[in-house]
Amino acid sequence: MPHFVDPSPAGVCIFCRIVQGEIPSAKVYEDALTIAFMDLGQVNPGHVLVATKRHAANIFEITDEESAAVMQTARKVALAAKIAFEPAGLTLLQANGVEGGQTVAHFHLHVVPRHADDGVSFSWPRKEPGGAVLEGYALQLRNAMLSESVPVAA
Repeated sequence: MPHFVDPSPAGVCIFCRIVQGEIPSAKVYEDALTIAFMDLGQVNPGHVLVATKRHAANIFEITDEESAAVMQTARKVALAAKIAFEPAGLTLLQANGVEGGQTVAHFHLHVVPRHADDGVSFSWPRKEPGGAVLEGYALQLRNAMLSESVPVAA
């Protein structure tokens, strides 16, 4: 991922300033819960950020309603990008926390039109722990989903 350091002073969120209109942006779309604007660091033409309007640092802090709204907005932007830029593919990217690759601590999703040989790559080592270990991981997740901390969809 490209390196970007949010230049905002501590306690000030650059995306909140965009939502409030304090910083100009090339806005693509806006509704009650989300805003979509061009990424200043265009990976490819049509690279858009879709963010929650309410400040939430990461996926762990957004509501179910905001989660659905971000994906609906991302889909609208993706469909528009398909028409406007005719990409061969499209990548949706969402990172959480510094270790996850998040560079701005405000929940957002990248919509990136993709073309052959565009220089963008995502790779990680495959660890293939085996079926028994995967079943153990699945059990841990199922148990965690039963806790009161994980909301259950109605």
